[in-house]
Amino acid sequence: MFIGHYSAAFAVAAHPKAPRLGTLMIGAQLVDIAFFSFTFTGWEKMRITPGTTVMNPMDLYHMPLTHSLLGAALWALGFALVLRAMMREWMPALLGGAVVLSHWFLDLLVHAPDLTLAGSPPKLGLGLWNHPRIEMPLEIALVLGSAFLFARAKKPPRRPLLILIGALLAVQAYNWFGPAPKEMDASLPLSALLGFTLLAWLAYRVPTHRSQGIVS
Repeated sequence: MFIGHYSAAFAVAAHPKAPRLGTLMIGAQLVDIAFFSFTFTGWEKMRITPGTTVMNPMDLYHMPLTHSLLGAALWALGFALVLRAMMREWMPALLGGAVVLSHWFLDLLVHAPDLTLAGSPPKLGLGLWNHPRIEMPLEIALVLGSAFLFARAKKPPRRPLLILIGALLAVQAYNWFGPAPKEMDASLPLSALLGFTLLAWLAYRVPTHRSQGIVS
């Protein structure tokens, strides 16, 4: 799951009390932002192993801090508390936390068994990355369907929203059809972090009717 994670951000952004779409886009990928950052320190680890799954050669063999259910819940709690402090309301904070937590459950659909409940076995994952005819249309449907719900609820200007959706589809197409990484080096996490930053920036350029606080 890559851009499919953003479906949670779009869907929650349709709520009248939700933070801005850009904030929720950060929340949707906060777990992966932390994971790719932690690969620089060795706190979490991955390697390139062709054949790990049909669609993804990344062997995500050590991610207890981000891709355990407990770890994701703690990241969700931290994100919610930051939103609560900034917006002084619990509803947007809870909505933001739910978006962060959704990451683990969406990953559960596609990952090979590499997710955990609390950092140790059993390892979980339903493995839809081995079934591209299911995973690819599912991911696109999640994003387009949730973007439609957001557009209908918030009625943002069409152009910035279409630019954001186009960027999401372009990044996903490169992820699916571009050259697969041959080895694990700094360029892989750096490119992922750059992609997350670009997509969040484009999302912040999508105005909505809600205007409250720094993150609204």
